[in-house]
Amino acid sequence: MSVLVYAEHDNASLKDATLAVVTAAGKLGEVHVLVAGSNAQAAADAAAKVEGVAKVLLADDPAYADQLAENVAPLVAGLMADHDAFLAPATAHGKNIAPRVAALLDVMQISDILSVEGADTFTRPIYAGNAIATVQASDAKKVITVRGTAFAKASPDGGSAAVEKVTGPTDAGLSSFAGAEIAKLERPELTSAKIIVSGGRALKDADTFKATIFPLADKLGAGVGASRAAVDAGYVPNDYQVGQTGKIVAPEVYVAIGISGAIQHLAGMKDSKTIIAINKDEDAPIFQVADIGLVGDLFKLVPELTEKL
Repeated sequence: MSVLVYAEHDNASLKDATLAVVTAAGKLGEVHVLVAGSNAQAAADAAAKVEGVAKVLLADDPAYADQLAENVAPLVAGLMADHDAFLAPATAHGKNIAPRVAALLDVMQISDILSVEGADTFTRPIYAGNAIATVQASDAKKVITVRGTAFAKASPDGGSAAVEKVTGPTDAGLSSFAGAEIAKLERPELTSAKIIVSGGRALKDADTFKATIFPLADKLGAGVGASRAAVDAGYVPNDYQVGQTGKIVAPEVYVAIGISGAIQHLAGMKDSKTIIAINKDEDAPIFQVADIGLVGDLFKLVPELTEKL
């Protein structure tokens, strides 16, 4: 069985989400990685070094410079003549491309898988992660998105795959890249951070959030997250949101401060190795998943904790 993995990259290097997808793909068969971009030889070379990759397919064309889904999906669909499954990370980018590929192939997509149980059988979360469904696909071609936090990342070194150039449909003329506003974070990015400090609505306002959460995060070398309520209230930008409608994370340590623990937030962080919760409400749902819970006034406890670190 040959598996085509879509590589997320910046035309120079691979993004971490791709490494987890390579691990998932390796459980199905021989792994081929597609690097679609413009002047993306460096990204292809990086993909070739990933352990477990048998071949890298490089589609280098100005039409793929910004990896627009309308241009990339037909390319992938064409390459699927020689592959049995297509896997992409369950990120905003992957979720944009995979459904289009599934539609072009006229097959059912399997979304956000947590494990590979067999060549056609997978598990995926439903009901905001409160239940795990085992699904079996009968389609000849599989189109799958992978939850990156559910699989170990493949080693970026140790591979020696060959790089093969491929071509396909270029500009579909259906969309154009207007621009991107990319937030520059001084701290680790959420999906790759080993420690995350998150704040909730209890932080009152943006200034209080920054004054309380940021110093602790800096002491721990942690990424900063937030609940949906905190984001909706304007404390921090959308990039900080953790949860079912935000980013799915699974760090070594997750510190939830002033977060009650709504179902949609828990769905995004309950796979964290160690969960520490600080909340004045001892009945808050967050304590049901926390490994360590501290009941008290966060405005006293967090500065004291920060000072002692």
